Formats: sequence, C-alpha cells, structure tokens
Amino acid sequence: MADRRRIVKRLAIGCGGLLALVVNAAVVLMFFNPWAPKVTVTDPGQGGTRITENGLLGNYYPAVGAERRPGVLVFGGSEGGLSQGSDRIARTLSKEGFSALAISYWGGPGQNPRMEKVPLETFDTALGWLGRQPSVDPQRLGIMGASKGGEASLLVASRNPQVRAAVGYVPSSVVWQGFDQAQPWRMAFGMESTWSAGGQPVPPLPYSSRYRGGDLVDLYRMSLEDNLAAHPEAVIPVEKARGPLLLICGEKDTMWPSCAMSADVKKRATEHGHPAVTVLAYADAGHMIFGPPVPTNIEFYDKLGVLGGTPDANNAAAADSWPKVVTFLTRQLKS
Repeated sequence: MADRRRIVKRLAIGCGGLLALVVNAAVVLMFFNPWAPKVTVTDPGQGGTRITENGLLGNYYPAVGAERRPGVLVFGGSEGGLSQGSDRIARTLSKEGFSALAISYWGGPGQNPRMEKVPLETFDTALGWLGRQPSVDPQRLGIMGASKGGEASLLVASRNPQVRAAVGYVPSSVVWQGFDQAQPWRMAFGMESTWSAGGQPVPPLPYSSRYRGGDLVDLYRMSLEDNLAAHPEAVIPVEKARGPLLLICGEKDTMWPSCAMSADVKKRATEHGHPAVTVLAYADAGHMIFGPPVPTNIEFYDKLGVLGGTPDANNAAAADSWPKVVTFLTRQLKS
C-alpha cells in the first residue's frame, strides 16, 4: 500500500509539472495568436538601415548630427524576430540623440527557431558592431530589453563590460528554462536553458511541479519559492555589471512577478554594493509597458491588457516611464 501511495504521489507531481508547462505554452500561444505563431521581422522605417553583417539581423537608426553619440541596443522578448515595438523604440531613441540598433536574436531567418540555448554572444556581436559605427562613441553603449529581453539585458550587462547602462522592462532576476512555441509539448519533457554562453547552457531555474493552474505568474512564483534555494546558480550576477540598471515593472503583471524579481535584483545589488539599481514599479500596470506610449486608436491597443493591467493603465505607465528612461540613458551615457 505504501509503495502504491508513493507511485500515485509521483504521478501527481509529474502531471502537475506537465500541466504547468502546457499552460505556460498555451498562454504564450494565446497571446501571440496562431499555431505556430509567425515571427515578424519588421522592415526599417524612415532613416533606418537593415543590418545583416556578421550574422546580425537588425534595423539601425543613427542619431542626427556629425558628432559621435551614445549607442543603444534594443531587443524584445518571447515574440521573437524584430517586432514593430522594438523598431519603433529604436526610431524614437534616434530622435532623442542616440544611435540605436534594434535586433532579432531568435526566431528570425537563420536563427534559433526556439527560445532554447540562445547564444548570448549574439548581443556581444551586436554591441561590437554598434560601437564601430562612425556615429557612435564606443565608450557610451547601453542596452534595453523587455520580458525575456529584460532577462537578457541583465545577463548581458553582467558579463559584457561594454555596457555602461542597462534598462530592463518587466525583467527577471534569474535565468529560466527555454520554451518552444511551435512544439510546446517538448516543454513537458524538460527543455534546456533559454541562454547559452560559449556553447554551454547558462544554468536555469527549473519550473515547480506544484503548479495546478491559474495565471502564469503563479507558476513563476512557485518556481522561485520551491527551487531557487537549490539552484542559486540560476540567479543573474548583476553585481558584475559595469554600470547602473533601470528596471520598470507592473505590480499586476500576470506573465511573471516582474516587480518582485526587480526588487530581488535591487536587493542583490545593494548587498554587493554595486551597481546602482532604480526600480519604477507601477501599481495598476501589467506586463505590456515596453517603450513610449502608443496611440489609443491602433489595432494593437486592446492587447496591452492581455498580460495584466488595463490598456489604459499600461499605456499610462509607459507614458510616465519613457521620459525617465531617456533621462537615465542621457545621464549615464553623456560622457
């Protein structure tokens, strides 16, 4: 009887883990719509140039003027490719006096088709390319990413000394396992880390087997509660970052606990005495707060509330945070 109970318990744990991963994939697919979602690579807009050198895929917007300006590398998250949002942010930054490069780091032509073992060297290559441009001062480089890109922005800042300042929208404090939008069932059998360095997976935090449904944020909270103590290697070593960090999050984020993880980043940095971390937390906002506010009449506007908060609350958070992001980058990269 005891053996039978143990078997039932193991099956229950296994089913819980399977359910968690299936729900994880389902939420991603629901937000990005079809099966499997088509990854977008946005064409450059006015003043932009498509970059395909050295394996890069991006849109470059040089700042106006003859003098060398700060450069900012911009990237999105689990949508893959080069989204309209990232491209819009790069264009906006160029008008603010920054030379900006928006890149695709997974899902684009010739790139990893899933978020698994994505090479962090892709960001290093992009930063190197950006620093070599005639309009850019290579000593004044910053990065900006959102969601999984926010996770990447902290990882890159902690390992690449070229980064003088980093902005992480709704970021993570740890490295997570990867996922596959096209074949979500693979996640039930355990995928490797989202990221790799030197060809090796960066140690990730496993998902909890305790999750039984609800908002996806609950899965991530449980995973931090249940598994972080046993996997301290998954924590991003932000104390190694050269420059300060600005983190923007929404307290009603239903994707993952971005504000709690932002607070963890700040706590770790404070304990190590470096770097300076500023957190902008918005009580009524959710996950979709990347970049400047958007017009309320665009088709995408209603989707701003899909991952927590309302469209209006998320757009208000973007409107409040964007000038602060520009001020932060200007101050940190001014000389």
